[in-house]
Amino acid sequence: MMSKLLVRPHAPDADGSILEVTPESAGWTHVGFKVVKLAAGETFNGVDPARETCVVILSGAAEVGAGSVSFGRIGGRASVFEDKAPGAVYVPAATPFVVTAVTDVELALCTAPGKPGGQARLIAEGDMPRETRGKGTNTRLVRNILPETAPADGLLVVEVITPGGHWSSYPPHKHDTAAEGEETALEETYYHRLNPSQGFAFQRVYTDDRSLDETICVQDGDVVMVPRGYHPVGAPHGYDLYYLNVMAGPHRKWIFRNDPAHDWIMR
Repeated sequence: MMSKLLVRPHAPDADGSILEVTPESAGWTHVGFKVVKLAAGETFNGVDPARETCVVILSGAAEVGAGSVSFGRIGGRASVFEDKAPGAVYVPAATPFVVTAVTDVELALCTAPGKPGGQARLIAEGDMPRETRGKGTNTRLVRNILPETAPADGLLVVEVITPGGHWSSYPPHKHDTAAEGEETALEETYYHRLNPSQGFAFQRVYTDDRSLDETICVQDGDVVMVPRGYHPVGAPHGYDLYYLNVMAGPHRKWIFRNDPAHDWIMR
């Protein structure tokens, strides 16, 4: 039986959408996520009166505009595994946006509740440098697309590459409880891609009391929803794993707590 936390892609809808998580479908309040595939020349139009959007051109190049502003051609990487920043634009609530594919495009739309009246902006490639985190087989490559240091109402967006044989989101950590200065409550989605694409990875989502404890076999293009609990990821030997994380909650701050049983790894 498929996990309720797992969302698989499907054949494209009329607008090119191949996967969508809404607060209603997830049974939560904040995070929304959608993946759209466009052939060269195709266009996607979006607007949400009550939700902000981070438009991420995962692969391919597109012309992007929001409100009365045109940001021109952005993106251009061949795949999410290329060492190059994605194209990204922040769009406030109630601002219409349009994405026109110059080449075939894989587009991610990351959303959270927001207030109208903000300014749409291009997120420059130079503001998304790749950082190396961890050591040994806990090494992974991280690119902050929309960190808490950049303006937004609720969204946090980051992409990570976990080399084959490595672990990520590890030691297991959680952010599901509002505890001032110690932990924030953030819902999260993981959009997984694998290289080569026939690979697989594992993600475990579990709570201290084990009322939630699922280990999910992830395939290329899957989303794992993390409503609460710890959520480590392992990539098998031979298969690099990419994931795009979208987080949002009542307070726009990422403060996590490691599983006390495994926190010794960091010491």
